[in-house]
Amino acid sequence: MDVPLWLALIVVGVLGVKLVRPPWWLVAVILLGGFLLADSFLAPAIDTAVNK
Repeated sequence: MDVPLWLALIVVGVLGVKLVRPPWWLVAVILLGGFLLADSFLAPAIDTAVNK
């Protein structure tokens, strides 16, 4: 069974929010921070740290 990555991330995110119940502002900060870091000068360092 081939599941697209975006669908798997949405399912894991929704389940995580329902089970752990973090505040919505924390979810927004993490999403916005990840989006902003993806295009920053730190992106290559984060990429090598994640891929190792």
